[in-house]
Amino acid sequence: MILQHQTDWIAKWALYSPEQVAVKEFESGKSLTYYDLHRLANRLSHALTHTYGLQSGDRIAVLADNCLEYILLFASAQKTGIVIVPLNYRLSPPEIHYMLENASPRLLICEEKYTDLVSSFPGREPHLAEWPLEQLAAFCSPAIHTEAEVFFPSVAIEEDHPAFILYTSGTTGFPKGAIYSHKMLFWNSINTAISLVVNSQSRTVNCMPPFHTGGWNVLTTPFLHHGGYVCLMKKFEPADLLRALQEEKPTLFMGVPTMLKMLAERPEFESADLSSLLYIIVGGEPMPVPLIETWHAKGIFIRQGFGMTEVGPNLTSLHQRDAVRKKGSIGRPNFYVEIRIVQPDGNEVSTGESGELLFRGPMVTPGYWQNPEATREAIRDGWYHSGDMVRMDEEGYLYVVDRIKNMFISGGENVYPAEIERILLTHPEVAAAAVIGIPDTRWGESGKAFVVRIPGSGLDELGLRAFCTAQMARYKVPKEFVFLEALPVSPTGKINRLALKSL
Repeated sequence: MILQHQTDWIAKWALYSPEQVAVKEFESGKSLTYYDLHRLANRLSHALTHTYGLQSGDRIAVLADNCLEYILLFASAQKTGIVIVPLNYRLSPPEIHYMLENASPRLLICEEKYTDLVSSFPGREPHLAEWPLEQLAAFCSPAIHTEAEVFFPSVAIEEDHPAFILYTSGTTGFPKGAIYSHKMLFWNSINTAISLVVNSQSRTVNCMPPFHTGGWNVLTTPFLHHGGYVCLMKKFEPADLLRALQEEKPTLFMGVPTMLKMLAERPEFESADLSSLLYIIVGGEPMPVPLIETWHAKGIFIRQGFGMTEVGPNLTSLHQRDAVRKKGSIGRPNFYVEIRIVQPDGNEVSTGESGELLFRGPMVTPGYWQNPEATREAIRDGWYHSGDMVRMDEEGYLYVVDRIKNMFISGGENVYPAEIERILLTHPEVAAAAVIGIPDTRWGESGKAFVVRIPGSGLDELGLRAFCTAQMARYKVPKEFVFLEALPVSPTGKINRLALKSL
């Protein structure tokens, strides 16, 4: 199926609401109307395709904070079929190098402060061109007019064609590039608008990072599809965010519980005027009931939900009226989301029983980039296997029971023990290692590493922590290290994680 130019949302809104502000940077105050965004995207599309020779399907990798340029690149991707690969600037150089090798981008755009992350990348030549972010920013001045911005002949894009490749941590220890298609963009937007209130009058503040599907697809792309307003913040800082929520008058805001906890702890929280908010969308991890009640007392309702990079991500929603009554629930499936809850043999469970949550619908990824094995494992008979154990109550509300893949969530970021274990085992004095998630009062969960040293090793916690800090993102570094003579194993020889949790 071909979507004949129907992917170019910005061109439509440039016609319908040319003076409507589409996006603003909170820190700089710079903004672009839908008309500005459309004509500048035309200009950029001409440059990328005609001057630099990029074609539909070519990848552009980006290492940068939230900025107008990112949105301009998205608008250009809808016109050209070029694929955006947002890279996680919290990762270490080896992790980013792996993603660059896997994605094989034609162009790398890097903000100056992140250049050290790619300065030693061995695959720079001959295929990889590089721009500093300032070169992309040169296309973002509405005051400059060129002939190239008047018209760009948008290409016809197949519905499963990638708009993004979004890298997620993998249980094998290597990140997987989830293909986020134009069809997914559309249906996620429809599901979001039906579940929430999203239209051309909607406003939001976005401080979620651009390498995360939450930064793009919880509210930003649905808002751009519906002609709304997005205020971008470069990072989460509680005092600045609380000010932005008052000044920008958002109707919706998305955050993780850690953010909302930090906002509620600010001394100015009690007097802050947040009356423009219809409610706050919460995801990433369950929100404690006392924190829900704190926000409810402020007059702000909480809408919890469940999402996955590969499916949506806006999959379930718990109505604000049920936030306390159905505490711990992720709500019900959104409108165009089919689910099954199955036993390991594939048979569906009964009400109240636990099973793996499966998804089907137009919001499911076509698969993983350059990874057919992972695609076959995840998508079977048309159903995406989430790896999450859930149960459904008699009213159809879903509850997450366990994470099959041993993943834990720290500050809203998915952390996979296998990824940390793989790095720990590269240390010359580590013979064996296992990582589990443990409760953390600040971040929800953090990692605890159990390590077996080689005989005669003098490795201590300080040295191992320094090694981890150099090799992985800070949020992945275990909070605690425990040295053991041997790891407990099951009768089949696998690491006994339940035994580790009891230590």
